[in-house]
Amino acid sequence: MNKLPLLFLTLSFTCAAATVRPVINDAVLENPDMGLVFYHYANRLWAYGSRLAPGDTLESLPGTTVVYLRLLWSDLEPEEGQFRWDILDYVAQNWIAKGKKIAFRVICSNQTANATPEWVRKAGAKYTEFLYRRSGVTAFTAGEMRWEPVFDDPVFLAKLENFIRAFAARYDGDPTVAFVDIGSFGMYGEGHTGYTVKLKQDETDRMSRIHMDLWKRLMPRTYLVISDDISGAANPAPDAKMMKYARENGIGYRDDSIFCCGPKTPWRHDGWARLFAPTLPVVVETGHYCGRTDPEWRYGMLVDCAEAYRASYFSIHGFPEEVVAHNFEDYRILARRVGYRFEPREISYPETVAFNTPVEISSTWVNSGTAQRTVPTALTWSLTDGLGAIVWSWTDPSFDFRSLEPTIGGKEHPVKVRSVCRFGYSAPIPAANDHLLLLARKRGFAQETESVLLKPGSYMLCLSVGTRAGTPQIALPISGPSNSRRYPIGWLTVQPPTTNH
Repeated sequence: MNKLPLLFLTLSFTCAAATVRPVINDAVLENPDMGLVFYHYANRLWAYGSRLAPGDTLESLPGTTVVYLRLLWSDLEPEEGQFRWDILDYVAQNWIAKGKKIAFRVICSNQTANATPEWVRKAGAKYTEFLYRRSGVTAFTAGEMRWEPVFDDPVFLAKLENFIRAFAARYDGDPTVAFVDIGSFGMYGEGHTGYTVKLKQDETDRMSRIHMDLWKRLMPRTYLVISDDISGAANPAPDAKMMKYARENGIGYRDDSIFCCGPKTPWRHDGWARLFAPTLPVVVETGHYCGRTDPEWRYGMLVDCAEAYRASYFSIHGFPEEVVAHNFEDYRILARRVGYRFEPREISYPETVAFNTPVEISSTWVNSGTAQRTVPTALTWSLTDGLGAIVWSWTDPSFDFRSLEPTIGGKEHPVKVRSVCRFGYSAPIPAANDHLLLLARKRGFAQETESVLLKPGSYMLCLSVGTRAGTPQIALPISGPSNSRRYPIGWLTVQPPTTNH
């Protein structure tokens, strides 16, 4: 261990200090509010998880933290008030059991089947019919008429509200839910119209606002996101009305169209995404993997896309065995970058500290990921004994990891944090009128005259990143052992307390 003198600016004395430079590794980390998202259901019950063995949570693609379940409303409520949550639960529970999360979209318009339940139409909801066609697909069967609701029809909205209430009773505020798409407006839930009547943008904005308001009112404790396409799939404006409205209401951003528009425009709205990214995690979805004719160059651009969007979540939108066979390395590289990634580059701390006296621990941090952390996240310094038990814990109230900017184009933004900590606490034991103290002393349990909450001695100094209450949450790319995401740094000696108060 390299030793050097260090002047603590908060103190009036100097003391020997240790400087540690942790070994940073290239491990794929699974952390909250980020990661790869596997599309188990992609508007179809058979795609893309149907070929996985029961309990397979895609360990074949490390960094996959979320399973995404995008289904038709008609799948989940085939009869009014009769819900088939079981087609979600049997998938979700395998992922939840492994500490992973779930995400949803429920859509009301689709090309392969009627996405709004038939009983809604029979109840009197207005609707339009259409014949779906797709240019460039020679073996496409498009002979059956489909229907979709008029998306602001009062009957449709009343029935939809009843469904969302039932959905919210299960999932609103559930910590296992990563996000829910607002997908009840337009084809695929992306806000597309035009199969019957193409809505003008002002009317699309009005419809989008109705659906955003509905979901936000009924699921206020859930992270909701919405597709950029509600504001125009090819809109070149630097911002858009409904994108601004979403941000103002805490609704996040997703782009469903990466690699769908040809090599000249592999994506269009990264500028919009960057308006959301400092405060709301951005979700990026590629087109269907099997529909990409040139995956070699496209999937080599995954990290470029994640950087452009400041992405926290990125999709695996295809059959896993095909993705693994052809582009495993691209996704592995992406998994090490997407989201935030906090690296402690250097730590200096005093090897000996006075009991309950301010000392400074200095640490330099870099976020080597593509996104900022968007929820309060704190730095904690703990002391553990030889058995790994925590004997003291100090959380720095002055630093929040949300301030660490991501690394884009290789440019890092290191931040030096000076944590002023105290280790230990003592107070005299007041004896006056304390009958319990008298009884305890008779039994030999309380002979001391002072409460000392940390015994002097040598302890392992550990760091962790997590809640403001000091609970570790975030895995760090540090080589070596850790205990429940607490990372040992080095030994620190706490001197005995003085008796002066």
